[in-house]
Amino acid sequence: MNCPHTAAAPADRGAGTVVIDPMVQDLDGETARLRDAGVLARIDLLGVPAWTVTRHAEARQLLLDPRLVKDIDAWDLWRSGAVTHAWPLIGMIDAGRSMFTVDGAEHRRLRTKTSQALTPRRLEAIRPEIEKFTQELLDALEAAQGDDGVVDLKAVFAQPLPMRVVGLLMGVDESQHAMLTRQYKAFFSMLTPQDERLALLAELDVFYTDLVREKTARPTDDLTSALILAEEGGEPLTEEEVVGNLKAMVAAGHETTIGLVLNAVRALLSHPDQLRKVLAGEAGWDAVIEETLRWDTPTTHLLMRFATEDITVGDEVIRKGEGLVVSYRAIGRDIEQHGADADAFDITRPTRNRHMTFGHGPHICPGAALSRVEAGIALPALFTRFPGLRLAVPDEEITKLPVMTQNDMTAFPVLLG
Repeated sequence: MNCPHTAAAPADRGAGTVVIDPMVQDLDGETARLRDAGVLARIDLLGVPAWTVTRHAEARQLLLDPRLVKDIDAWDLWRSGAVTHAWPLIGMIDAGRSMFTVDGAEHRRLRTKTSQALTPRRLEAIRPEIEKFTQELLDALEAAQGDDGVVDLKAVFAQPLPMRVVGLLMGVDESQHAMLTRQYKAFFSMLTPQDERLALLAELDVFYTDLVREKTARPTDDLTSALILAEEGGEPLTEEEVVGNLKAMVAAGHETTIGLVLNAVRALLSHPDQLRKVLAGEAGWDAVIEETLRWDTPTTHLLMRFATEDITVGDEVIRKGEGLVVSYRAIGRDIEQHGADADAFDITRPTRNRHMTFGHGPHICPGAALSRVEAGIALPALFTRFPGLRLAVPDEEITKLPVMTQNDMTAFPVLLG
């Protein structure tokens, strides 16, 4: 893929650098190469060099290290102009002011009201709505079968469910859901030209700014209104801060759950012995969810933190000004954490809960509990309604979307049985 994106060529790749494939043609092979490259691996992200961490213990330490920050101005390649807004991945780092791009006290200030709005009590309160959405989409799934009985589980079920839920939480009208789905899909895709991607970001800014202004004038019982009305230390969030939080939360809130639901279904259908265990009650759906999160993470590579001073990890040093990516899929298959069979999908695995797929430390995903609740409703409902569910194509024919950060499928054709 030819996509110039830097003002000047960054450092050479060097020996041992793992080139992250933007087309995601061999995710298992890439995961293995990252693990083989060591605790810290040199990677190439569309021509831009960075480090990534591939082991559980070291990732846990680094995610707590205050010397690694989200501030893009700490990145040498950005300050020097070697990386510019022409780089296709810049929108995942320089995404406006939100809880995802700041640290310390400012991060706590921007995150607090979001976390308060996603408490277990709040999630239980919206459970009936999630169950209702699930049943409606199962009806739609049955109705959408083609003449050959094939239906795309992603398009009809796994994709619209989390968008409906996050729309409910944010106060986004359902008439806007299809537009947002298209916008985010194009934003993440490596096939989208960068000028179009930047235009999409500008359009999303306009959409969320209009939403925030509408909720400012007429607040309702939703997270958007709560963020607008939030005051931490007497200082309300600015319009830019509310917009930044919403833009990132809608992206994370639905993309992660799409991957979790589809990856769990795929894992069970390709491991019928594991499916039998859960259907027989020998293991719970929570075990399916946690083992899926460990084994086939919804997020592959999380961009990016920057070193404010030299940080030694084993025999390597992340130099001041260098960038670090967290490769959650490699971390989930760490044999030191999960044993020699870490590449196997096993819902009875003792360490299935001891993963960091939703992060660790101050920036742990605030929507982790919501994603688990959605999957915990969707998966048993799907297999109860369609106990004969099976893949409509051989597993190896399922392709990945060309997305470097999310583990997402192009489509997931099934037969309902």
